[in-house]
Amino acid sequence: MLLIELDRALALALPGKPAAVLAPGRYLYCGSARGAGGLRARVGRHFRREKPVRWHIDRLTGAGRLVGAWILPDGDECAAVAVLAGLPVPVPGFGSSDCRACASHLLAWPEGADIPFRPGPFRPDDSDADPA
Repeated sequence: MLLIELDRALALALPGKPAAVLAPGRYLYCGSARGAGGLRARVGRHFRREKPVRWHIDRLTGAGRLVGAWILPDGDECAAVAVLAGLPVPVPGFGSSDCRACASHLLAWPEGADIPFRPGPFRPDDSDADPA
């Protein structure tokens, strides 16, 4: 699960979705790492600024600041979204094109809202942390 901060509004034009504008603020993206290279490769890619836009989340990580990531033991993004069900959905269908259960895999995290994931997110500058 990624924590992204936007300092300014971001206009989004996603294929097959209505245009949307994300307000400045904090966002949580629940995704999986099922692919070539696994968890280390996927999380590492998200932390890189320069990369081709392949997934919906690439638009946010390119425009905002990726603050950190929670590595969830079972890697089930839909279960994470369900736990965070009280948070606002800023863009229906974001990151969940292949998911029939979730309204979105992107959630807004308003100031003061608590989330049940502890400890805090892995950050790329954490000298002792290993995302895999």
